[in-house]
Amino acid sequence: MTENSHENVPSRQRRRFPGISSRAYEHPADRSALVALRKLTGFDTVFKALSGLLPERSLRLLFLSDSVRVSDAQFAHLNDMLRDACYILDLEKVPPMYVKQDPQPNAMCIGMDEPIIVVTTGLVELLDEEEMRAVVGHEVGHALSGHSVYRTILLFLTNLAVKVAWIPLGNVAIMAIVTALREWFRKSELSADRAGLLVGQDPQASMRGLMKIAGGNHLHEMNVDAFLAQADEYEKSGDLRDSVLKILNVLPRTHPFTAVRAAELRKWSETREFQRIMDGHYPRRDEDKDTSVTDSFRESASHYADTVRTSKDPLMKLVGDIAGGAGDLGGKLRDKFTGGGSGGSSATGGGGTSGRPQDPEEGSSGPSKG
Repeated sequence: MTENSHENVPSRQRRRFPGISSRAYEHPADRSALVALRKLTGFDTVFKALSGLLPERSLRLLFLSDSVRVSDAQFAHLNDMLRDACYILDLEKVPPMYVKQDPQPNAMCIGMDEPIIVVTTGLVELLDEEEMRAVVGHEVGHALSGHSVYRTILLFLTNLAVKVAWIPLGNVAIMAIVTALREWFRKSELSADRAGLLVGQDPQASMRGLMKIAGGNHLHEMNVDAFLAQADEYEKSGDLRDSVLKILNVLPRTHPFTAVRAAELRKWSETREFQRIMDGHYPRRDEDKDTSVTDSFRESASHYADTVRTSKDPLMKLVGDIAGGAGDLGGKLRDKFTGGGSGGSSATGGGGTSGRPQDPEEGSSGPSKG
């Protein structure tokens, strides 16, 4: 491949994915969360209304007048990355990209009719070339998946919720949709992370970028393996109370926690599914119309079943026990909430074990280290 920035080819040898469908890298949770969002009462009405009312033209003028548009003349290295990403994922039209003055590292893809990519100066200054390439690929993945439409609605409704907070019940209705949109968007970030890896084709760079977003530009003080170990500790530590707190902590966020994203991406990069895509075996866009909705539902359900079965989180373990018909559910709930040990009580069925129930005050050691 040539390194000539005026040619629409990658700046180093990378595999290209002609005609790739977003289904190739979609996280099953992204797909199922979007289905759930569309089933939310009133969402279709809001979506249709906002499609015609959102000030997209105003947004474009705002970025054009108050940010720097990436081109061959401005931020040329970002322009090369953007064209590379579109070439690799076979996105026919390169979306406009802007750099916005903001010390907070961030990037987004918005727009109802045509996507716009915006990156902050904080992000540009934080990441090296390969890390930034993964981020640009992440945003191009959002564009290819059509995520920018829902992201734009989320931004608009979040601002609207603040303005109508004084209206009785008005804010409640809006926040119900905002909460559902946030849940979907957190899942969509996992899909876009995968797209970023397909573009950058450097797992270590993708992990480093996420680690630096979490801990800043002190790479000599950080370690990717140790950062990923944090995610494992986060997933399996604590009791049921901590599991509830994890849910409450993530609800206001549009993005999953960074360490969790890194762990999810590493897990996917080690799968046969990822290797098959890299070998050129992936769903094509021209096959999308023939895709079975039932198969998509089945895949999502299978993913959640596997998640519950293999998760180290106490709440997920409890869900698995309930689904499996475990005996002595009351005792399990008591032990989970009190941080008690695993001593079982006499069970009448469902595969439970017999023995003396452990007193919650006996041997309670607090959060488990796993």
